[in-house]
Amino acid sequence: MDEKLQAHFDERGFKKQTAIQEAVYDALAAGKTVVGIAPTGSGKTLAFTWPLLTRVMAGDGIQILVLEPSQELALQTAHVMREWASLLGIKVQSLTGGANLRRQVERLKKGHPDIVVGTPGRVLHLLDNRNLKLKNLKTLVIDEADDLLRDDTQAVVEDIERHTPLSTQLAFFSATSSKQLEQASVIFGRDVVYFDVRKQDQSRGPVKHGLLYARTMAQKAQMLERLSKTKNFRALVFFSSIKTLHYTASRLKHAGVSSATLGGRQRQTEREKVMRQFRKHQIKLLLTTDVAARGLDIPKLPAVVNYELPQTVEEYVHRTGRTGRQGEPGLVVNLGDDHDFRDLKKLLKDTEYHLEKLTIDNRQLTDEKAGANEQGETVRHENSRHIQKDQRKRDHAIQKSIHRTLDTFTKPKKKKRHKQRKNKGIRLKHRRKSQNENK
Repeated sequence: MDEKLQAHFDERGFKKQTAIQEAVYDALAAGKTVVGIAPTGSGKTLAFTWPLLTRVMAGDGIQILVLEPSQELALQTAHVMREWASLLGIKVQSLTGGANLRRQVERLKKGHPDIVVGTPGRVLHLLDNRNLKLKNLKTLVIDEADDLLRDDTQAVVEDIERHTPLSTQLAFFSATSSKQLEQASVIFGRDVVYFDVRKQDQSRGPVKHGLLYARTMAQKAQMLERLSKTKNFRALVFFSSIKTLHYTASRLKHAGVSSATLGGRQRQTEREKVMRQFRKHQIKLLLTTDVAARGLDIPKLPAVVNYELPQTVEEYVHRTGRTGRQGEPGLVVNLGDDHDFRDLKKLLKDTEYHLEKLTIDNRQLTDEKAGANEQGETVRHENSRHIQKDQRKRDHAIQKSIHRTLDTFTKPKKKKRHKQRKNKGIRLKHRRKSQNENK
């Protein structure tokens, strides 16, 4: 490692490199095309930053291009690389969708960056308009490669790769493997060196994986409210559907829960503000999707909540990888009913994850059956009972509000009913006739 980088390494308090950082360093520094697979939170960004910085000559144009699947991850990676690159006088710029395009073009022309970190769509757009030139590019890094080398995004990545010189070094990094990564040498026509350190890596902290019973969407929202009131609870809440995310966000807002959303059509400034508030503990629940939160590094994140359960093992790995990073303890809470839990256990049967039933008692999340559970009540019924109790309180409050509103209105006067007066003369004639006959 360069002397200046090593000095900063020591200042930051790092004792030694992680497994992935040690494994890929020499190969990347030598210009070889590399596939690196390591668990989430194992330091993959620094694993390619340190060796690649030694290959950059400041002021020689764009020499490193890093592709990320989301705006948040691109900004995060740019921030990390800028910290180390500045020690060597190397400039880093981010190019993401959602940011002002004209300003980005101006910064490219005036700033003359040596490293660019961006999202595939924005990078390809700038290449097609000839605002971004890669004639001096030495290395193309595809981070979160299992996600970027999929469906339509893979075609965009391949188009970007065609704009690079034939001698360009490629580097693929991911927390999980995929068919495309295994065939990278065929797809991109390079000799690839593979490094998979998932079994050797020891950077993960102890993470508890729990099951919390909540059947309907209303019950899940109520359970989130109860979780937010437990001690020191703060979590990323994952959704598969944007519609469900917004429905839950509106319910939490109505209940006065400290929460925010990340993803969708938010502007980049809004996303940055939300992430800053969440990192500063100003928000308890951050509601997001797999795409928006992939690869995010949130130091000492206590928990992850799967509001909607993932459908693949890869999704579960990436979601749960947001907590328990760098040796810190973590918690994963999966919401659902008995049927959902059976499917989840079936999905994870070949993994090392151990799922435990959880309950909330006295504003504490525990796997022990406390209180009523000691008399034989199941975790499912205990959770359901608390939810129904809170819902009854809320319904009663709504009814009282309705009655107060109705009491302000005056009741309309009833109309007097008039006797039928039709054929009155004929009836009087018959009455007199009957009286005369009786005489």
